Amino acid sequence: MLKHRYIVPVFIGVVLGFLVSHLLLKTSLQGLWLVGIIFLGLVSWGAFDIRLGYFLPVYFRHQSEKNRRVALTFDDGPTIHTQAVLDLLDQYKAKATFFCIGKQIEKQPELLRKIYEKQHIIGNHTYTHASNTGFLSTEKMLEEIRLNDELIAEIIHVKPRLFRPPFGVTNPHIAQAVKKTGHKVIGWSIRSLDTLIDDEDKIINKVTSKLKPGSVILFHDSSEKTIRIVEQLLLFLEEKEYQCVTLEDLFGIKAYGDSNNRFFDTGKSTTQQ
Repeated sequence: MLKHRYIVPVFIGVVLGFLVSHLLLKTSLQGLWLVGIIFLGLVSWGAFDIRLGYFLPVYFRHQSEKNRRVALTFDDGPTIHTQAVLDLLDQYKAKATFFCIGKQIEKQPELLRKIYEKQHIIGNHTYTHASNTGFLSTEKMLEEIRLNDELIAEIIHVKPRLFRPPFGVTNPHIAQAVKKTGHKVIGWSIRSLDTLIDDEDKIINKVTSKLKPGSVILFHDSSEKTIRIVEQLLLFLEEKEYQCVTLEDLFGIKAYGDSNNRFFDTGKSTTQQ
């Protein structure tokens, strides 16, 4: 499998092979630039495609799901549009998972409480959702995660166990931070691109065409456009007899720990990598 811990030794071995061959057999080193480009390409691909789990284990789709169950997830809230999303979820008897930003929680603490009280799941999406997330040190990432954990715990009295990195970016620093905090990293199998695409029909067609049991769908509860799209999707799912469940239910993992960050675990992992 494409994993950083495997790729690095292979890269080092190839480079050493080139150098030994050059020293002993006087062969050319010209091919090293191609090896370097391939290595950087793989690392970049792994950093920006969270589904690969290149740097760390990631839950992104339950591949063995037999029933028509999917997980709706919403990033970047809570916002002024989150209440409308909650109303739709109530209307269609659907459950979802919300990956919340600390700075947004400070603006809308009551909405965070409502999400929790309605038995949806709250996940950690860092405290600031920094635009330079991919360049932050391990210590800074730890601060981003822990500050948000503490803020959420102040409001709902449990700490989130699920974490989604901003932009879905992963790297060794993020991997080290998550290893220290013990969070489960959540990706997605269907990215709606609702913040980038204006055509609502194009977005709904993009999502429904890729839909299958066990899918994890990424939206953002940050615009009226997304609310309209989610309503269409919920109607489609109802017609096709799909059930929207939380990530906790889909993967069989626990979403929260107590205020001391002791996580409640089911014991059996169903990580899909």
